[in-house]
Amino acid sequence: MAEQLIGQVTHYFNKIGVAVVLVAKGELAVGDMIKFKNADQEFQQIVGSLEVDKQPVGKIGEGEEAGLKVDELVKQGWQVYKVVE
Repeated sequence: MAEQLIGQVTHYFNKIGVAVVLVAKGELAVGDMIKFKNADQEFQQIVGSLEVDKQPVGKIGEGEEAGLKVDELVKQGWQVYKVVE
């Protein structure tokens, strides 16, 4: 499986386990398999939902940010990759 860098985490809300992701290249959609990476950690998950201004959206594109529930702790600056076959 190939990985395509699409953006990074700009904020993490610890109490609710939500990361804000800024897409720099391509798009991010509900149902996509993504990978979060930093210097020494990484994990994969499926995008279960995306929210912009507390409203659900199906996808976001370049230059857009959305919140998504994450399975593990992430921090600002972590890179976000789309996993493609």
